[in-house]
Amino acid sequence: MIKVTIYIDQQNRIERYNITGHAGYDVEGKDIVCAAVSMLGQTTLLALVKVCNIGEEKIGYLMDDKKGILDVKIPTELDKDTRNKVETVFRTFEVGTQSIVENYPEYVTLKYREV
Repeated sequence: MIKVTIYIDQQNRIERYNITGHAGYDVEGKDIVCAAVSMLGQTTLLALVKVCNIGEEKIGYLMDDKKGILDVKIPTELDKDTRNKVETVFRTFEVGTQSIVENYPEYVTLKYREV
């Protein structure tokens, strides 16, 4: 089972997401659920760098394909324009994740945590 956690701050903004586990929908290399969640998580991380122009070294992230872990946290000191771009990118990740959960609820969960 893949577990996705989205962390929301007191201003109702996403500041972090965490993906752990393996879907188990199919064997490794053929698991479309795992591939979809992985692509969504990695594309979100890339968008923070390429679209939001946040230096990769400023983003706190851990990626371990073997263990099935992707944890991404943005820096706290962002200007308003960048923070708005980040929120759009993160909300897109949220919508994509919700869609996967709706279609494959036995393989992916989504929960929220306040920080």
